[in-house]
Amino acid sequence: MQSAATTVAAYLKSLPDDRRKALQAIREVVSDNLDPKIEEAMAYGMPGWVVPLSVYPDGYHCAKDTPLPFASLASQKNHMALYLFCVYSVPGEAERLAKEWKAAGKKLDMGKSCLRFKKLEDVPLEVIGKAVKRMTLKKFIAGYEEALAGTSAGRKKAAAKKGAAKKKAARKPAVRKKPAAKKAAARKVAKKASKKAPARAKKAPARKNASRKAPARKKTTR
Repeated sequence: MQSAATTVAAYLKSLPDDRRKALQAIREVVSDNLDPKIEEAMAYGMPGWVVPLSVYPDGYHCAKDTPLPFASLASQKNHMALYLFCVYSVPGEAERLAKEWKAAGKKLDMGKSCLRFKKLEDVPLEVIGKAVKRMTLKKFIAGYEEALAGTSAGRKKAAAKKGAAKKKAARKPAVRKKPAAKKAAARKVAKKASKKAPARAKKAPARKNASRKAPARKKTTR
């Protein structure tokens, strides 16, 4: 059941007291164990959490330019529900959650994409917290893309990416290579220039200081 509320606070405020308390308790557990890059938001008329486009620009394959949904909460006509898209997207995680839920001694009412409950006491909050904490952003996106790859939407997405990459490569100007003949001529010119360069003048040999002998005095005869 979608709501016209534009904020999570407004959505919760519109609920009966018991349902507001139940969804608020689950909201706190999810938020406390959430990957910091995932944000809370209103999506599809429900409070939830999404991977913003600034983090994952590809977004949700079902709706163009829409952030990838991670989880949602809802107050339906006959029950409340927690939609853990993050768990259902990764192989083995839904089975693990079901096993832990039952081990906590709680009755599990699990649909194809949600966990249904009528009161907060039906929900093992610690199990929800562990499931969300295990689902890091990297693990979630990897599981989502792996699941998507086998679908027609996934194949279209891959083809679009490939086409965009080809266009980008075509726009890049080709780097011109110098012909081998030009390279050889350039080397010859450089070699001739190095030969013409004047050699350094040799140092003149140091002058030897010749010791001059004083002429011998002639003896005079008296």
